[in-house]
Amino acid sequence: MSVRERPGRTGRGTWLVLLLVLACAAVLLIALPEDERQGAAACRPRTVGAWSAADGVTGEFARYGDDMARTDDWTGGDGTHSVRLPDGRVLWLFSDTFLGRVHAPPNPAGQPHTWRDDSAPMVRNSAVVMSRSGTLRRTLAAPLFPDPAPQQWRWPVAARVEPRSPDAEEKVVRVLLWSRMASQGPWIYGVPMATEVATLSLPDLRVESIVKVSDQQGVADPEKRVLYGTTTVDGDGWTYVFGGTDAQAASRPTSHAHLARVPHGRLADASAWEYWDGEEWGRAGASRPVLGDGGQKGVGSAFTVVREKGTYVLFTMAAGAKGLTDVTSYWACSPTGPWHGPAKAFEAPLPKDGAARQDTAAYNPQAHPALGKDGRVVLSYDVNWLDPVPASAQANINRNVSLYRPRFVTLRLSERR
Repeated sequence: MSVRERPGRTGRGTWLVLLLVLACAAVLLIALPEDERQGAAACRPRTVGAWSAADGVTGEFARYGDDMARTDDWTGGDGTHSVRLPDGRVLWLFSDTFLGRVHAPPNPAGQPHTWRDDSAPMVRNSAVVMSRSGTLRRTLAAPLFPDPAPQQWRWPVAARVEPRSPDAEEKVVRVLLWSRMASQGPWIYGVPMATEVATLSLPDLRVESIVKVSDQQGVADPEKRVLYGTTTVDGDGWTYVFGGTDAQAASRPTSHAHLARVPHGRLADASAWEYWDGEEWGRAGASRPVLGDGGQKGVGSAFTVVREKGTYVLFTMAAGAKGLTDVTSYWACSPTGPWHGPAKAFEAPLPKDGAARQDTAAYNPQAHPALGKDGRVVLSYDVNWLDPVPASAQANINRNVSLYRPRFVTLRLSERR
């Protein structure tokens, strides 16, 4: 072999190796689910490029809550979630809810706010129906979901319309529920018990059944119990169901996000649920966090995820003291992560009140696809009065009903730089 022949043969060898690498890459790409192949090609770093207050939606809830015509309808609540129904209506779901009548200012203390009588009834959950035109029409009989046992209650979280069974034409509404039990000390909002799924008929929204899909009572440490359903996203025939731990109940460290998936049409089938264990999908008890380091990276006990083409964007309250006012975000190319962030936060506007700003807090950001259009994301967040004494907190949110109603912002996402 001459020296002059070697470059040619080496070049042919290089081409053969390159062709082999490309062939292997093609095989690996074909092996990926269609959803992930498309997502990988379209995935880009995303963050909040601009935002503005959505005064129209916020004002509609104020209008409906201030209506004095009835004494059995919604006047304020938190845990705001929504789902668009097949006929165009939107079903809004709330956790702790005040009913009754509100009163025009001034209140007995002379404060210039619409106020609620201290005897107004509170229920653990409620549902409000919005017309196709965006007008809130009525409150369903509350509570919609009965208490599972004395000193226990149900909070509704994410909801979706899906087939009654995978191949059925009939549609139903499936609502994920968090079951909690009364406690003292750090667990002032109740000890996590289980995740359940309620089935509602259409179009009359009657509760047909409630089944338990994830029982956490066997987990000894309540801070390690995971409740699923704070948000859901679709992909490749699956419903991805996000959940989280409840570590914030004690001292407000950052909580951990977990992930499950269920085939479309089987949310109410506990045997169909699969949980991400860090490497693959497994059965109950195998779940490992997809986000959260116990410090500056992680989520609040309630957060939301949206999908823009191949990018998943997660919104949550910021860690630390700013978690009382600021909303931040993470992005990923897959629901399982890795999640990148947190991005620069924006400060959620709080209602005007005569008291100091630090006494009010924003929490539970939730996206509402039924309201978003033209690439915009409509995000709600709940508002409450910070007070370790429940009776004192209730007195303040009755003094000014806007302190316990959802507020809305409109976001535009842009490529993160």
